[in-house]
Amino acid sequence: MLEIRSARKLFYKGLPDEKIALDGLDLKLATGEFGVVIGSNGAGKSSMLNAISGALVLDSGKVLINGDDVTDVPVHKRARRIARVFQDPMKGTAASMTVAENMLLAELRSKNRTLRRGLNPKRLAHYRDRLSMLALGLENRLDTRVDLLSGGQRQSLSLIMAVDGDPELLLLDEHTAALDPRTADIVMQATVRAVEALKLTTLMVTHNMQHAIDFGDSIIMLDAGKVKLDIKGEEKARMTVPDLVGKFAVKTDRMLLGN
Repeated sequence: MLEIRSARKLFYKGLPDEKIALDGLDLKLATGEFGVVIGSNGAGKSSMLNAISGALVLDSGKVLINGDDVTDVPVHKRARRIARVFQDPMKGTAASMTVAENMLLAELRSKNRTLRRGLNPKRLAHYRDRLSMLALGLENRLDTRVDLLSGGQRQSLSLIMAVDGDPELLLLDEHTAALDPRTADIVMQATVRAVEALKLTTLMVTHNMQHAIDFGDSIIMLDAGKVKLDIKGEEKARMTVPDLVGKFAVKTDRMLLGN
């Protein structure tokens, strides 16, 4: 579903602050696979997601989605195929609007229709069905203003809004990092339920190594703009946080350890 070929990006070329963000990065993600990406700050995680979404123009290399070369496709056109959820739960929703109105905005973002005409019984039933995947009770709070929801509920709503158009690829950009540990675990469980129900191909960046171990099909380690390791199957199933720290030989801080 996703393939990155020899992606290279250099920032501040020729200046004292010159930095290689992506250094010939290669990555493949199979249809339906849930890949979890970890790495220290500056490893290239955000640059990789930006390259996939189209927000970052590569110096060289290619990005393919389901076999189609989208390297030169602008971000707004890639958005029809790619959904992305960011770190800040306050930015993915409109606080003064209801849950149902936010769902409608996400659905009709490219259509010229009014909220009053759009919020019909059929759509409301669809929204209840999608929100029920989260198991957070939001399907019973369609008329609730979003600013009355918790941070975890807002982030979970952002997730459902992002995937309601049935994207081919879901990018999760440290989407639990701004939440307390308990809420982060709740959002992760809701994320897994939605991903499995919709059979989404997913790439998640996280600093939480325990989440990297507990969730997804593979652990992808980035270092200096390259994929250092890609761990799957039985090896991943046996992995512990100390194993990862030792295997990757990276300097970890409390955030990286998920404490």
